[in-house]
Formats: sequence, structure tokens, C-alpha cells
Amino acid sequence: QVQLVEVGGGLVQAGGSLRLSCAASGRTLTTYAMAWFRQAPGKERDLVAAISSSWSGGSTYYADSVKGRFTISRDKATLYLQMNSLEPEDTAVYYCAASSRTLRIAVSQQDYNYWGQGTQVTVSS
Repeated sequence: QVQLVEVGGGLVQAGGSLRLSCAASGRTLTTYAMAWFRQAPGKERDLVAAISSSWSGGSTYYADSVKGRFTISRDKATLYLQMNSLEPEDTAVYYCAASSRTLRIAVSQQDYNYWGQGTQVTVSS
């Protein structure tokens, strides 16, 4: 069982930056494809960014709405999401996800079998 814990959410003004981190207690994450999803109030949970396993070269994918502003990265034990030029529309609960089912980039929620509890990001205008 993989338990993911996200940290780094908070309140920030529009144009500001935040960095989210996600770690799994007691294990490395190199063999997992990973991603960040987000869910705004009253909306479905959507993919923000995804990254392949370290064994697959760490290729990345971004939703159009965050391209050029967000950067997903990883090391052996932690997944990161650097968020710059934040907009009020980025307000949501952000979830870290890991997949043991594939080494490649996965863009569907159904591909992920481990989820964090979520961290709130609020961007004020």
C-alpha cells in the first residue's frame, strides 16, 4: 500500500507562486507514473500535469490551462508541482496520484491506483 501525503497548499494572491510536494512514507516512487489532479468546487476532478516513471525518462504532460505556468518534477521520493503566475481559476483542491499500472505517462484518473488526501490552493484576485 502506498500512502501519499501532499503539502504546500495555501492562500496566495493572483500572480503569486506556490510549490506543492507529495511524498510516500517509507518508499521511493521511481517506478510509479505520477500526476497532479485538481478539483474546483462544483466541478469534476481534472488532470493538471503528469510525469512518467523515472525508468521511462520522466516525460511530462500538461493541461493547456497550465502550460508555461506550472512545472511538474520528481526525485526518488517526492513529486513536485511548481505553480507560477497563479490565477483565481487555479483555486481548487490539488491531489497527488501514483500508478503502479504503467511506467509511461497516464492521463486518465482510472490509470491511478493511489491518491493523496488533497491540499487546498486558493488564489485571491
